[in-house]
Amino acid sequence: MKKSVVFDLKTLPVFSFPEREKNVFFTGAGFKTRIIELPPQGSLPECWMETAVIFYVVSGAVEVTVDREKHPLTEGHCLIGEPGCYSMQTSTGVRILGVQVAANPVDPLP
Repeated sequence: MKKSVVFDLKTLPVFSFPEREKNVFFTGAGFKTRIIELPPQGSLPECWMETAVIFYVVSGAVEVTVDREKHPLTEGHCLIGEPGCYSMQTSTGVRILGVQVAANPVDPLP
């Protein structure tokens, strides 16, 4: 892949939860990026993240819970967090850019 690539985050295809690995659209040394999309009233269950994460809201609104602390996010907001227990819930629907970042950039990501 080229050193720099442009992606349109608003039009990237999104796959259902069973096919969620297809939502990873770029992987680099120590990080990987994916699109997360939830419909109105959608949610993602609690998940332990072993990496640091960045969630950027492309459109919509979501409440992200990190280790039982709730963070309401709307379009343009960005949450950056350390490894921990994450979940998401939206009443209106949301599209998010998710980035997993290894603690040590030379470590492979899970």
